[in-house]
Amino acid sequence: MFKPLPEGLRSPRVFGRLLTAAFVLCGVAATPPLQAQPIHITADLTDAPRKLYHADIDLPVQPGDVMLTTPEWIPGNHRPTGPVSDITGVVFTANGQTLHWRRDDTDMYEFHVTVPQGVTMLHAHLDCIVTARVTQKMAVLEWEKLLLYPAHTPVREIPIQPALKVPAGWGVGTALQPVGGVAWPVPTSGTVTEFAPTNVEQLQDSPIIAGEYFKEFALAPEISPKHYLDVVADDPADANLRPSVLAAVSNLVREASVEYASHHYHVYHFLLTLSDVAGGEGLEHGQSSDNGVGEKGFADDKHQLAESDLLAHEFTHSWNGKYRRPYNLYQPDFATMQQGSLLWVYEGMTQYLGNVLAARAGLKSQAQYRDVLALSAANLDAKPGRDWRPTLDTAVAASVLRGGNPAWSNWRRGQDYYQEGELLWLDADTTIRKLTGDKKSLDDFEKIFLAKGGDTGPLIVPYHFDELVTDLNQVVPYDWASFLHDRIDEIHPRADVTGIEQGGYRLVYQDKPTDSEKTLLTTGRGGKRTDVWYSIGLRVNHDGLIQDVRWNGPADQAQLAPGYKILAVDGKLFSNDALLSAIRDAKGKTTPIDVIVARDSFVSTFHIHYNGGEMYPSLERVAGTPDYLDEITAPRVKEAGGKP
Repeated sequence: MFKPLPEGLRSPRVFGRLLTAAFVLCGVAATPPLQAQPIHITADLTDAPRKLYHADIDLPVQPGDVMLTTPEWIPGNHRPTGPVSDITGVVFTANGQTLHWRRDDTDMYEFHVTVPQGVTMLHAHLDCIVTARVTQKMAVLEWEKLLLYPAHTPVREIPIQPALKVPAGWGVGTALQPVGGVAWPVPTSGTVTEFAPTNVEQLQDSPIIAGEYFKEFALAPEISPKHYLDVVADDPADANLRPSVLAAVSNLVREASVEYASHHYHVYHFLLTLSDVAGGEGLEHGQSSDNGVGEKGFADDKHQLAESDLLAHEFTHSWNGKYRRPYNLYQPDFATMQQGSLLWVYEGMTQYLGNVLAARAGLKSQAQYRDVLALSAANLDAKPGRDWRPTLDTAVAASVLRGGNPAWSNWRRGQDYYQEGELLWLDADTTIRKLTGDKKSLDDFEKIFLAKGGDTGPLIVPYHFDELVTDLNQVVPYDWASFLHDRIDEIHPRADVTGIEQGGYRLVYQDKPTDSEKTLLTTGRGGKRTDVWYSIGLRVNHDGLIQDVRWNGPADQAQLAPGYKILAVDGKLFSNDALLSAIRDAKGKTTPIDVIVARDSFVSTFHIHYNGGEMYPSLERVAGTPDYLDEITAPRVKEAGGKP
């Protein structure tokens, strides 16, 4: 017999979520009757320069109590980032009369409206206060900012017809397809562009960029389906990307087509904003990606290095993360918590493949790939939080670790499943090569795992851990379950550098930074900064503010802490050169490095006992071993423009 539900689960809202989740876990989609008409939503970005978006939404309804919701758990964000706190000006009307509404007492994303008899269409107006990804010259619309739809219904089952209005003269980039032969990509002034009908799940997955200085570039024309790079910038000169960048992104399309042997989209748009105001971004979508860099992010080779894997990473997510998605990250709605235990696959494998494809495509050189890999491996290897927190917990706890304060982040650990996953999948790649005499590689696994079903349109196919093991064993028999469990579930005080070593290199430390590290320290997203992490254990910005202190390192033992500001070093006013000079001068000596520090409203002197000199990570070639690293990053498409 059935036991009665506990009191806390008796509300229709909670029970509806549980019922939907049960259908998904059983592999059967909950399929309530589809609405006879789609929702119609018109997004109005004409107020974007004032940091406001507007929406008018017509929802088919029946008389009685209606529960409507906005998204809470946004795919790809790995935490509840729905912009409900920025949604304002909510007004419901029907037959010309304003209706009373009430927010749910426990679900802040949900609105309750009583629809009068005889009403079949409910109109909603709402505004959104936009705090990022918008300037006087451009705007980015991630649809969750304006969406409103029936609660407790799988979002893939809710039909919706989107439309868009933008400021006069602004171009538009999106994977959504316009209908009715509207001029594209620049709509006629004051008109509304209608898009083809879709469902709420796919609309949320189809962002828009718009701007006064808009460019669209066709990529790799011989590849089907079609690919485009859509660019908006605050300065018209920035939108004209260098020919070398366009060639490399075209090569990226070709390399990915070879690596993944499939496409899971009807068209693909790289959406790219170039702005020092709009902020950085990297968010995956099935048929597009939302990429934001600084104004000069691709202006020259030096600035490009910091962004070199961005497009490749988000593009790879179309296969790994959007098409193939961990079963517990894919939920039937945007209200149910997304669970992150397999993020070391979703993000970690993508981190590995994104960097590899960036090198194969020419967005970075093979030497730069090795330099950046050294920085990543060294950072993990010098992260004391490994002593207590396994990689698995950084994934499970992703929703509370994302966006955290950088202070003591090396002891707490953060989103390490990215870089830990990169090393793990490099380890797997080189292990396959080693086991098969270099006849097979992780490339063979990708063609199995990511190409199931061949070419498809936008589709989500969830997977479990056991499928990873089965597919790896199909490439080469091995105890892959233990291989993965050991590296993810267990405590490891040191980073997994096995893949680097099997790849023909070893992680070493030298007294000068590599050319790549010099470039990243001066042009990276964090701005100019000093990194003496592997010597005295500090990360310091250009004006002496300590951003982080390595737990149990020399600076920690001297009782320094994040948030302190260094005023002077060994009797000299702080500067990057003064700090580095003090570390060099202390090498081999017993005298400490003295720093004068401002903390809160006090000034104090601290003594750092360290005499090892400067230390910067690099990869050193091991003679007589297979050079798998360069083999892995060598282009698969031999001639630019040639068919894969």
